[in-house]
Amino acid sequence: MMNAPAWEIGRVLGIPIRVHASWFLVFFFVTWSLATGYLPEALPGLSDSRYWGMGAVAAVLLFVSVLLHELGHSYVAQRYRIPIGQITLFLFGGVAHMRAEPPSPKAEFLIAIAGPIVSFALGAFSLGLAAASEWWPTPSGGQGFAVLGGLLGLVNVQLGLFNLIPGFPLDGGRALRAGLWAWGHDFHGATSRAAFLGLGFGFLLGSFGAVLLAGALTGFVDPSNAGNGGWLIFIGAFLFGAAWSTRKQVALRLALSGTSVRDVMVRALVTMSPQLSLQSAVEEFFVAYGYGSFPVMEEGQVVGLIAVEDVQAISQGLWSWRTVADVMRPASPELFIPPDASMMQAMERMVRTGYDRLVVIDEASHPVGLVTRSAVAQFLQLHKA
Repeated sequence: MMNAPAWEIGRVLGIPIRVHASWFLVFFFVTWSLATGYLPEALPGLSDSRYWGMGAVAAVLLFVSVLLHELGHSYVAQRYRIPIGQITLFLFGGVAHMRAEPPSPKAEFLIAIAGPIVSFALGAFSLGLAAASEWWPTPSGGQGFAVLGGLLGLVNVQLGLFNLIPGFPLDGGRALRAGLWAWGHDFHGATSRAAFLGLGFGFLLGSFGAVLLAGALTGFVDPSNAGNGGWLIFIGAFLFGAAWSTRKQVALRLALSGTSVRDVMVRALVTMSPQLSLQSAVEEFFVAYGYGSFPVMEEGQVVGLIAVEDVQAISQGLWSWRTVADVMRPASPELFIPPDASMMQAMERMVRTGYDRLVVIDEASHPVGLVTRSAVAQFLQLHKA
């Protein structure tokens, strides 16, 4: 599902805000449920168009609340110099994509708890405004403001409480990981144990949802609970899947942490000259070898890296007239890695920089090989087999 398209709608704190395709589905569902159920009961006598308009406004405000929750995490993460790739709003709420792990248990705890704190603050603010509107002199429509404020407040409180469930990857699970990490000084072990609890809570939520749905369909409980049961099944399945994926990532990280770059690197260097035309680069290197990028060398030194997307950014009619030096990415310290570094360090750097390969250099800064994502994947596949 997360492979579906997403669109950037703006930036906050320098972070791209993206809306996943599944968001539109839940936006319509929330608007429809409010316009046809909750609002007519809370505010009888209004027109259908008014209910739908208020439902749409409430749905937008609910997702703004989710966005602010994620921005709470992101703000604290940035204070610890953790880059945030983007924030994505999707079917189950939102997620801030952190490109590095927290540097300490304290940082992990503060980042995790920041989201629920924002939700509780929004909830208290919204409930306070709703309560105040009951006795403040208000123009026509003040009752609608109180209803929407109360709804927004309750949802934010529920969002904060739900995220405090001590199962990874929920915020409560991250706070638990921080405590286990501080106690045992083992980040990966703490992550695995917190994710195990996430599996348990995901299973319990899904099972309770299934019982609730079955009871609603068979008449043992109020039929209106069928929707709640369905949502609990979806949320439980999502939490279970995320926790399962986290435990697999822990195993992957442990494998990569215990493997050096020297064990995985490709020793046959394929490099380009900066004077080579883009047309020759495409025909003699990108097509011939099938790699996504190549180091660029001059006088025995790596001076840059050229990738497929760098060539694609130039009109094909100009390939014969432009050289590799014109479009390559100049060499930076991030491009080089020593052979005794761990593969986990290499992978984290590739994710952070966007490089699909790093140049391995010896103590004299001479290139001795390459480490690529495809080589890592092949290494893991062979060892798993």
